[in-house]
Amino acid sequence: MLKLYIGNKNYSSWSMRPWVLLRQAGIPFEETKLCFDSFDADSGFKQAIKAVSPTEKAPVLLDDGFAVWDSLAIAEYLAEKFPDKQVWPRDVRARARARSICAEMHSGFGSLRSHCPMNIEAALPQVGALAWRDKPGVREDVQRLVAMWTELLDAYKGPMLFGDFSNADAYFAPVCIRLKNYALPVPGHITDYMRRVCALPGVKAWIDDGLAEKDFRELEEPHRISR
Repeated sequence: MLKLYIGNKNYSSWSMRPWVLLRQAGIPFEETKLCFDSFDADSGFKQAIKAVSPTEKAPVLLDDGFAVWDSLAIAEYLAEKFPDKQVWPRDVRARARARSICAEMHSGFGSLRSHCPMNIEAALPQVGALAWRDKPGVREDVQRLVAMWTELLDAYKGPMLFGDFSNADAYFAPVCIRLKNYALPVPGHITDYMRRVCALPGVKAWIDDGLAEKDFRELEEPHRISR
């Protein structure tokens, strides 16, 4: 069986992406959670993850001992191994567009990720308001998301970005949580899409698990001193 190594569900947006994809696509897998303590070379997390990944980062997918690291590489591996699961849209142009926006997420949106770190449990509207006021990069990232999602929802008629669920929705699920929990301003049709994503069984299962975690990691919560 496939094994997926992940970090804390409350914090780890990159781990969330392949986990949601596997769960939502109905691909059986075993989960191994390696809780963040620190990212120092001698930390428990680093010591555990380096046994399965040369990058010493989560997520990592193991298939009969064969390691695939990086969330985008994992999605491509799953698409080839399970072609019937529709990891990507069926249409060739839609598939290319879905890959393009996932790659854009993979390498971009740095301001949003830096100033509004993933935190499922926390409601941080005041932090979001300050980021929106003081960080033009955050406003630019959100504006790009709104334009991207609006175009796709209009073109493919929803409810997901390409009509049916695909890796694109799994990839932007952590972004939906950020927009919601930091109360960043978006139009109503974008809020509706965010609600639909968060209601997906795979996304809801991850959120529920994240809410059940009781760990508090200062390195992941620069805006709070306790949970």
